[in-house]
Parts: sequence; structure tokens; C-alpha cells
Amino acid sequence: MASPLAPLGGYRLWMIALLAALLQGCALPPLDGRSESMALSNAEAAATRLGRALNEQVQAHPGESGILPLAEALDSFAARMLLVRAAERTLDVQYYIWRDDITGNLLLDALREAAGRGVRVRLLLDDNGVAMDARLLALDRHPAIEVRLFNPFSVRQPKALGYLTHFSRANRRMHNKALVADNQAAIVGGRNVGDEYFGATDGVLFADLDVLAAGAVLPALSADFDRYWASASAYPIDRIVPATSAVPAPTTRTEDDPRAARYLQALRESRFVADLLAGEHLPQWARVEMVSDDPRKGLGLAEREDLITHQLQQVLARPPVASLDLVSPYFVPTAAGVDAFSRLAARGVRVRILTNALEATDVSAVHSGYARYRKELLRAGVELHEMKRGAQPQGGRAGVSGSSGSSLHAKTFAIDGRRVFVGSMNFDPRSAHLNTELGFIIDSPVLAQAVTQAFDRDIPASAYEVKLDESGGLVWIERREGQALRHTREPGSTLGRSAWIGLLSVLPIEWLL
Repeated sequence: MASPLAPLGGYRLWMIALLAALLQGCALPPLDGRSESMALSNAEAAATRLGRALNEQVQAHPGESGILPLAEALDSFAARMLLVRAAERTLDVQYYIWRDDITGNLLLDALREAAGRGVRVRLLLDDNGVAMDARLLALDRHPAIEVRLFNPFSVRQPKALGYLTHFSRANRRMHNKALVADNQAAIVGGRNVGDEYFGATDGVLFADLDVLAAGAVLPALSADFDRYWASASAYPIDRIVPATSAVPAPTTRTEDDPRAARYLQALRESRFVADLLAGEHLPQWARVEMVSDDPRKGLGLAEREDLITHQLQQVLARPPVASLDLVSPYFVPTAAGVDAFSRLAARGVRVRILTNALEATDVSAVHSGYARYRKELLRAGVELHEMKRGAQPQGGRAGVSGSSGSSLHAKTFAIDGRRVFVGSMNFDPRSAHLNTELGFIIDSPVLAQAVTQAFDRDIPASAYEVKLDESGGLVWIERREGQALRHTREPGSTLGRSAWIGLLSVLPIEWLL
């Protein structure tokens, strides 16, 4: 007599066979025969138009880098377009997110135009942050352009299947953001490529910060791009995306999109580029050290000393003695971070932190990872500020189409009003342990004090200050037209959302945030 469990045994075998076939089908192709390329040598880079234009200032500041902050959304996009159009030999471009929208396509058009005049373009994108296979594959077919995808998903639709079949790898993303022209000038910071980062949307605008850089740090930045480009996680797009996906890639037709036309008109009317070329925007020349994760972190193979967290500890070996002002849109301090901030506050260091309020965040799960630590941080003497959704912070004006509000996206911190970090790294476990990150430590009192002054002057008007009341509960202080309004319920919360945040805060997901 057959066992009643026999059908279940056959079912399990069938499921195992199906899973094995699925895993085999999701395997990535080999990297054998992948083309090799490198950034321009210092001598080649110095001979370009950009090199000749920058030579006098570079020679006048040996060992230093010129840094120009880009806080305005429109100015930051204009600076990218300027670098792409100024490039003569090479463009090395690396981003986590690249949207198929107005600014994303305008910048792709500019890269294609640069390739048309003989510029070699290398475009490295994290595969989780792009959804335009056909357009990118068509771009890759240009003889002067090569597109690679970092930690790609072999199944293109739905990509989320990769999280089921290869979670450990798929959960590790390249969060770096950099654009390098001729190994002479670059933009590094927190912005991805998309309308919400550059003020071309009537939705929420991300308030962010980039820097335009030239000088001594450029060779290190280009070398870092080279190692990512040659890493075991960087796959030529034509090995991942089927050839049948390619479609012609026409330039953006602004007459078909009034929003695109308005944005281009705003770019033309912007004084930023003209003023920059006329010498009105002078960079701060300072010692700059680049910190960056080893790309092997994308496969979970990087050594501790090759992680950005370790490099930051080495560069910042001298701890703050007076102040630490930190801005992180996704702030999950963990118990270790709370302990570190508490020890600083106990030594008399003024610790101020700005992150998104619940009403402004775009990732509720991350907010839950922060909310659980608020009371402990406040009891230790740490000052907490949460950016309001409707705020228009200094330098982050609304978009051309009329933004419906802002969400903080800048990642920066200043120590003792002397040193400042600008880059892609959030203060959360994901940036520390999972995603790859990139940033600059800038030894500049002028730039560091700008962050400190923002906490003194601008942030009070655009953020809630979180405090403890007499009974130890949380209150949110909002300053509006000279008045201090006191909220005893978290702004933006509803009964359902509060319950969801509460549930997330007790789940063992902190390491993913």
C-alpha cells in the first residue's frame, strides 16, 4: 500500500527541481574578454582644455583641491551639463539611480553628444536604480560609449526575482555618485540623476548637496572609478540585456513636453554657469581626502580596512572636541551609534543631528529604525531636528514646476567647524555594511562652518526640534513666524502609520536599513 505521504515527497522533488532550474537560469554570464580601460594619465589630463584652464589655480595650490558646494538643485544639474560639454577626452560617470525622465534623458543626450565629438564615455550604473534597458543598450552601441551594470539582475522582469534567488548579492548595491570629466574636474555628493534631485518636478524635491571638485583629489577619484569599472560586479550591459531590447535613442523632444521646455528655459536663464565661467563662484582650496568602499563590498568580500567606515575612523582619528553637526536623511544610529554620540555629549561636545521627519521621509522602515532611539539620544544630551515636508531649506529651492515639498537627501557632517564630509553615505547600517559608498573629507573651516551656521540660522525654520517633556515623552517644536508651536503627537502620523512604524521598530530588520 502506498504511503499517503508519497505525493508530498514527489511534490517536494518537483519543487527542488524547479528551484534548481530557476537558480541556473538566474546565473550571471562570465566576464571573460571584457574590455579594459583606464582613466587618463595626469599628463594627458593636464593637456586637455579643462586641464589648461585649471592649471594656474592647481599650480598655485599644490596638494590641495578646489571645492565649490552645489546646494541649489538647478545649479547642480547645470554644473553636470557644463562638465559633460567641456570634456575633451573622457567622461567617467557612476550613479546609483538614473531616472528615465526629463533630467535623466537630457543628461543621456549630453553624453551621446560628447561621444559624437570623440569623448570616451564610461557609464557605470547600479542595476537596482535603473529601469530603461532599451535606452541604455542603444546608448552602449555607440562606438565611444560603454555601459556597465553593477550587481545586475539576470532576470530583467521582474527584477525583484533576484532578491529571491540571490538575496545576499542583490541586497548589496553601489550607492556611489560621481561624474568625472577628463580626470580634471568632478561632481561628487548625494544626488542621483532624476527630476526630484534637480528641481524638474512638481512632486517632492530632494534637498541635497554636491561639490564640484578639481585639483589634487582628482587622480584618486579617477583611480577609484577604474577599480569599480574593472570589478567583478561590473557587467557589460550587452551581456545582461537581450539584444532584441535595443531601440533607437532619439534626443529629448522638449516641444512634446512642456515641463521639459520650462526646465530648459530655466537652465538657459540661470546665471550659475555664466557666473562660474566669469570667476564669480570661487572654490575653496583645501586638503581633501577621498574615502571609498572597496567594490568587493558588493559581493561581501571586502576586508574591514578597505571599508569606508574604517577609512573615516582613520582620517578622523582625532575625535570632536567642541561640536559635531550631522545631516543624514536616513539615520539609523544603532545601539553602537547611540553609545558613541552619548559619550561625545558627556565630554561636552555639542552634537546636533538633522534627519527627515516622518512626514518627509520616503522610507518609513528607516524612520522606524531611527524612532526607537530618539528618547535615548535626547536623554544623553544629543539635539535632534527633523526636517518638515513642506520646508524649503537654504539652497534647496523648489523645482521649476513648483515642488510640492522637500525631503532631505544630503549626507554631510562637520567636526569642530573645521572639517566637513560630503558624499553618498548615510548614517545607517546599510551604508556601513551593505552598500558601497564614496565621499570627501574636506579640511576647510569655511565649508564646515557653513554646515554649523545652517543649524544655527536655517534649520530652525525648516525643521522640528524634538525634545523630551517633563514626563519623558516626545514633543516636536515648530517655529513659524516667530512663534514656537508645540506638537505632542508626531507630525504627519496617523493611527495606521504609527502602528506600522511601531511594528517595524520591533522586527529584527535593523541590519537591512
